[in-house]
Amino acid sequence: MSDKLVTIATFPEPMEANMARSALESAGIEVFLNGETANSMIPVAFTAQLQVRQEDEAAARRLLEEAVDHPQTLESVTAAELADESPKE
Repeated sequence: MSDKLVTIATFPEPMEANMARSALESAGIEVFLNGETANSMIPVAFTAQLQVRQEDEAAARRLLEEAVDHPQTLESVTAAELADESPKE
């Protein structure tokens, strides 16, 4: 297992970086967010770098691309949760 990190995305907004981090972590990919704190203090001067281990790069990029191509809305997530909770016949 390699410990080499690869930057797969940069974000000017900490919120966007954290959303991407959450998506990858929920898929079981370990994520490192470099520059998150500096980005919060002086957003125009820094960007947050989303990094993953080299062996997770391809999967992480696919997940982020899928999230951009098919974003989930609060309404679609809520509808899916309600469908899971409805009684099955």
